[in-house]
Amino acid sequence: MSDDQNVNDAAGEYGADNLQHLSDRDHVRKRPGMYIGDTFSRGLHHLVYEVVDNSIDEAMAGHATKVGVVINPDGSVTVED
Repeated sequence: MSDDQNVNDAAGEYGADNLQHLSDRDHVRKRPGMYIGDTFSRGLHHLVYEVVDNSIDEAMAGHATKVGVVINPDGSVTVED
């Protein structure tokens, strides 16, 4: 069997049954690097920056009166607006 035929056979087997639908949340969890660059310090800092920036935008638009940011003892971050 030639290499060309192997490629055609493999291509013929690919279809909707081969696809898996992921919710938005599951897609981010499966491939976080697509959204924040990386999952190390730099990417996580960027993620916090984006959340804080969005909260500030909401406050500037009049949808919030204050923005709170807390770095929790476990290293996680809580942002409230």
